[in-house]
Amino acid sequence: MPPWQERDPSGGEAALIWSEIARDTPRYPRVLVTADVPIPMSDGTVLRAYVFRPADASGRAIEGDFPTVLNITPYNKLLIKSVDTILSAPVVGPMLRVLSRRFDLSGRPFDGITEITRVVAGGAADLLSVNRHLVRSGYVQLMVDVRGTGSSTGVWDILGSREQQDSLEVIEWASTQPWCNGRIGMSGISYSAINALQTAAKQPAGLEAVFAVEGSVDIVREIFATGGAPSLFIPLWLTAVNGLKWVPSVRDLDIATWLHDRLSSPATNLLDLAKGFLTGGDRRIYDDPYYAEIDADIEDITAPTFVYGCWHDIFGGSAPDIYNRLSLERGHKQLLVGDGYHGNPGIGFGDPGFPPRLDVLERAWFDRWLRDEDNGIEKYGPVTLRRQGGGWTAHGRFPAPRATPSRLYLSAVSSGTARHAGADGSLTTHNDGSRGHFSVRPTLRSIVSRDTTQVLAGVTALFGGGFTYDNRFAEKGAISFTTAAAQAPTVLSGPMNLHLRVICHAPEALWAIMVCDVDPEGKSTVLTNGALLATRRAVDDELSLFAPHGDYTRPHHPLTEESLLPVPLGEPIELDIDLLTTEALIAVGHRLRVDVFATDAPRFMPILPDLLRTRGATQDVDIDTENPSYLVVPLLDDPGW
Repeated sequence: MPPWQERDPSGGEAALIWSEIARDTPRYPRVLVTADVPIPMSDGTVLRAYVFRPADASGRAIEGDFPTVLNITPYNKLLIKSVDTILSAPVVGPMLRVLSRRFDLSGRPFDGITEITRVVAGGAADLLSVNRHLVRSGYVQLMVDVRGTGSSTGVWDILGSREQQDSLEVIEWASTQPWCNGRIGMSGISYSAINALQTAAKQPAGLEAVFAVEGSVDIVREIFATGGAPSLFIPLWLTAVNGLKWVPSVRDLDIATWLHDRLSSPATNLLDLAKGFLTGGDRRIYDDPYYAEIDADIEDITAPTFVYGCWHDIFGGSAPDIYNRLSLERGHKQLLVGDGYHGNPGIGFGDPGFPPRLDVLERAWFDRWLRDEDNGIEKYGPVTLRRQGGGWTAHGRFPAPRATPSRLYLSAVSSGTARHAGADGSLTTHNDGSRGHFSVRPTLRSIVSRDTTQVLAGVTALFGGGFTYDNRFAEKGAISFTTAAAQAPTVLSGPMNLHLRVICHAPEALWAIMVCDVDPEGKSTVLTNGALLATRRAVDDELSLFAPHGDYTRPHHPLTEESLLPVPLGEPIELDIDLLTTEALIAVGHRLRVDVFATDAPRFMPILPDLLRTRGATQDVDIDTENPSYLVVPLLDDPGW
């Protein structure tokens, strides 16, 4: 089958079988939960774990060894176990699952609530906590607090080398337990997915499969300092995890050691983060060897790996990047991308036309690679995507191999479609020779945008409106450039780059970009975004991606202190701003729009020294026919623009 030929995104008959298996009465009637099992590390630290084992009707553990699924988390296994407790409750659990699938506020005020509540129905809650059906079908599940969190002793080493060593030692420990047959998989969401990818890259004996949901491959560019600007997510996240690590399960706990370790690092990295934000005095505000230690060497992974992400995840286009870097044959690696946020993976999964639930896919993946069952999961996809503005599609590659990077030029001619914006220009397929200056000032309007929902992991989707699918309120603080209406449906597939000629009136300037789909009624929905501080505009060509005709499709900005460039006041400079990779359908009558902002808080928040250097000054986009600005966008078809 050609790599671009589409497959059934629902998985077809094979997926029906996987789903039926997950609905069937499992082999064993109950689950035995053993809490706070100590796992000694080589440096004397003791990690604590929940062990979930198949049990008979009386609750006694089934004798024998089983494949084992490992989840290593900083989010306190006690809290995560509480999710399982609710979902497994005799009356409440089934009721929540039914309500999650049926509850729908589409087309009503606060319709974004539905985008959060459907998480349970899509199987993500089981993946986050305990997949009891998996355990009762003959697996052991192991949930471990990383060092310095939950009930584990030690100091939290946020994805660092010691924590990575711990993961290897946990696998070695698990493989020697009488309930483990030596075949181990790793699964998890977010931090746990990153941990699984880190571990798999080290190729430990016994690790034979990975199911990674919403992981990261380039933390500094994806969330910590995108385009040189941090986001609100990091301090909120650090605060939450540091708070959770103070809540232990006290059973069989060496409370003296635990308390000593917590007091030695009561708020790990929070003070360093504050110092970096206020003074610039922390190396992690730049790309640093610190990140090279954290980012997994994806190319070294040999275990079959299933990767899930979503277009508006806090890690953006990480999932496609991970998939493309995996040195595995198709089928041994799988990519699934939804149109959602970090906090609502798997929404709609299991419905007609959607992929199977995440817990169903996890079960099928581990059945194939930990039990050698010939269930056809390696033939699913291998690339299954929810096109923004369209439906699900499944094919062999991402980006789509026929997508052609094409230029859309920024024009000073009014499109007549964005009179609500700070300025209204056009996007055209040719350089029309127009000239002009468009000015944009810092504004807080972008707070009410899908960018805010993205960086807050989906929380503000509860409010709907401007926080989800209508960007017009934010656009009043932006310069907008819009195409003509599409005469034929067309698909965008892959990374984009905005080549922008600008004039800055201060030593620093933040340029934040949103690319939107505009429907015939004028509603503007954000498809992707990006940002760049003017001082971070240097590009490393060796690490960049190019179109066949030489334009950047993904410029790689070094983001190091050594690569900073001065900003000449009042003189034109050219920026290449990389935008998150995506796939979207532009329907007939719809338009593509580029919004240019001078601020985009809380999605992009420059450190205080950079913010002060912006001086709150006006910034200009300079439309010049000899030095054009343009969007490089990968098109599958001709929209007739």
